[in-house]
Amino acid sequence: MLQTVPGSGEFDDGAAKLAALRRTKFMAAASLGLCVAVFAAARSLQGRYPWLAFVAAFAEAATIGGLADWYAVVALFRRPLGLPIPHTAIIPENKDRIADNLGRFIEANFLAPGPVREKLDEVDFAALVADWLSDRERAAGLSRFVARLVPQMLDAIEQSGLRGFFARRMMEQVERVELAPLAGELLSAFTEERRHQKLFDEFTRVVGRFLNDEQALASMREKIREELPSLFNLFRADAYLLNKIVASAGSLLEEVRADPDHPMRTEFDRFVETFIERLKTSKSYARRAEKMKRDFLARPQLRDIADATWASLRSFIEQDAGAPDSAIRAHLAGMFVEVGKHLTQDAEIRADMNRGFVVALSSFVESQKSGVSRFIGDQVKRWNLAELTRLIEINIGRDLQYIRFNGMIVGGLAGLMLHSAEVLLFFD
Repeated sequence: MLQTVPGSGEFDDGAAKLAALRRTKFMAAASLGLCVAVFAAARSLQGRYPWLAFVAAFAEAATIGGLADWYAVVALFRRPLGLPIPHTAIIPENKDRIADNLGRFIEANFLAPGPVREKLDEVDFAALVADWLSDRERAAGLSRFVARLVPQMLDAIEQSGLRGFFARRMMEQVERVELAPLAGELLSAFTEERRHQKLFDEFTRVVGRFLNDEQALASMREKIREELPSLFNLFRADAYLLNKIVASAGSLLEEVRADPDHPMRTEFDRFVETFIERLKTSKSYARRAEKMKRDFLARPQLRDIADATWASLRSFIEQDAGAPDSAIRAHLAGMFVEVGKHLTQDAEIRADMNRGFVVALSSFVESQKSGVSRFIGDQVKRWNLAELTRLIEINIGRDLQYIRFNGMIVGGLAGLMLHSAEVLLFFD
């Protein structure tokens, strides 16, 4: 069934078209009747007024032309006078073929790659996206929609094995990394502009604090006493030696901290440079680093840590996404607004996006246009035959009625010309 639910405007428009069609039909029928009347009158008075022969010839041919065009117009929609004349009621009798041809016509002419791309090129899709995202209410709504999908996305990640896949890929990538050269490169970056000297300064401060610690000093004094002969301990040589050692060490540390070019700093530089170079080039260091890496990655505790981290992260995300003052939603909304603003300001990115939209949409249309053709054909085939005929007649029937007027005028002129030629050729 052809089902439409017209609004009042659509109903009024259809009623107006139907009224105009009826007026035009009446005028065409009246004109045909007038031609018949004129023909009859002219023939009856032709003996008295010979010139009426030309009028009769015009009216006769006009009548024939009008009748022929009436037949042609009516034959499109129904059988003239209800007679089963072949090749009449063309539209109802060929509805399925017309439906298939209409679908193929639209596919070939309206959904061809060239016209589709040209039409899509006229649309600034990126600007539409930018304007939509720049609106804070829309961005907030989009963030709420995304947040509602978070639990489903997390479930999908777990059920699809995506988390395990990423974990395995990450482990594979880590195993391929040569740890010793990487550590050497990192240390090289750290030691630029002698930044490692800050570490040396911190080391001297730690040693200084150790030398001022009473328990540490007591332990050192006990070690000295154990090494010295008993006679020396009678004269408290252990305390004397300890004080000398602490004072000398403290003085040395002060000198080192005060002098950026102290020999001990230079020696530390040399040690660090040598160590970094060995990390980068030594096969022995590389083997040790790889063994340490494999031992670390093989520990079962590492998997437990990863599982616990994922569980904690998931719990946090789900709780925050469902909270009234969700930080995730707020950040998402802000991000969407910023994306919209950046798109508005960056013409190059918009142009790239538009090209992508055109390629994607034109490819989609190209892949689906045969389905569109079948859909149009199937829809037309399902339409109610009488309603379809009525719909077509209401929309184009008024224009077709003018064919009848043209047929009467052209037929009448042709008849007049033929009669004039007959008079000229066979005039006695």
